[in-house]
Amino acid sequence: MTILRAGDMGVLLAGGGLVAALTVYAWGGGRGDTAVIRAAGQVVETVRLTHPQHFAVKGPLGTTRIEVEPGRARIAADPSPRQLCVKQGWLTLSGQTALCLPNQVSLEIRGRTPAYDTLGY
Repeated sequence: MTILRAGDMGVLLAGGGLVAALTVYAWGGGRGDTAVIRAAGQVVETVRLTHPQHFAVKGPLGTTRIEVEPGRARIAADPSPRQLCVKQGWLTLSGQTALCLPNQVSLEIRGRTPAYDTLGY
């Protein structure tokens, strides 16, 4: 006697497909179209991700270099000791952020629809 029948397999496959679809929908995030650069909590630049650009943002430790290319942006160099924001690499999706906390500089990608509606602390 078999444990699973054809109808059971159909229900399992349909449930698995639903879970996969909801995962992509909920955590997919849209492509970003603008980058917001902040220093000391103040917006320094808001730029479109349409053509290559370079920015130098001054912070308490020195200058942070930011690169923008079509569809993506990154922090290329930073004087912070651990280089965590540089290791974030290229940011492409709405809601992604690179924070250089010791130098008080941040880079955030925004899109037409945000990846989330609120943050809880």
